[in-house]
Amino acid sequence: MQILDGKLVAQTVKNDLKIKVAALKEKGKKKPHLAAVLVGNNGASETYVASKVKTCEEIGYQSTLIRFNTDVEEDVLLRKIQELNADDNIDGILVQLPLPKQIAEEKVINAIAAEKDVDGFHPTNIGKMIQGQPAYIPATPYGILLLLKHYKIETKGKHAVVIGRSNIVGRPISILLSQNTPTGNCTVTLCHSHTSNLKAICLQADIIVAALGKAEFLTADMVKDGAIVIDVGITRVEDKSKKKGYAIKGDVHFETVAPKCSYITPVPGGVGAMTIAALMQNTYLAATQKQ
Repeated sequence: MQILDGKLVAQTVKNDLKIKVAALKEKGKKKPHLAAVLVGNNGASETYVASKVKTCEEIGYQSTLIRFNTDVEEDVLLRKIQELNADDNIDGILVQLPLPKQIAEEKVINAIAAEKDVDGFHPTNIGKMIQGQPAYIPATPYGILLLLKHYKIETKGKHAVVIGRSNIVGRPISILLSQNTPTGNCTVTLCHSHTSNLKAICLQADIIVAALGKAEFLTADMVKDGAIVIDVGITRVEDKSKKKGYAIKGDVHFETVAPKCSYITPVPGGVGAMTIAALMQNTYLAATQKQ
């Protein structure tokens, strides 16, 4: 069993970007600029955005953090996005999800200019991705591909089972793994809450991507020997023995599943770190395409 170390691979990606940003500066070109919008004070969202801003600083990007109260009106948020779209100094825009109930996430995602949509959620980018055209790939699926590429994991001809059909992870990664690419060419089964015989399907899988948001859902009896397991889940579970009062758990019961795997991602330190690295890749691409 080998750990797919997201922290290690993410650092490799960030080091490469740091060199590229330094080269831009030497040529007198503008460094990439990422604008992050945070609504409310959700603890997990605060942590994610802080990590993204910190990573920008580490690589040498410029970053702008825009905050709104939880009760912000939808129109106010949409106007700010339009301002960011029109600002030539801004290369990438991300709005941290989830959003409060009074704001339609679909409207917000659609409002971001496709060429600045470094999270890869805009319908234009999703459509191009499906057709195999150059596009900003959603950051978490992109991070998974970067991880597979780094460890030179053979995916061609493998049966991949994706658990979860969200537009952010499940659907995009199912498409990407099926495409005719070096990290694709899988036969993919996309499973969800209405899937019958989920355990039997998972036992057929060479690769399992668990992305349903239920702590420790995937157990050892659902995984065949030698499988590759990618754990996308990040759930805070109450744990009074921890200083913060909670522990971070993935969708996979790591202790029992890991011994059966050829490769597995840990939580934390796996896909989460790669998501931020992929976001930074997209931001660099947005900046250099414009220049």
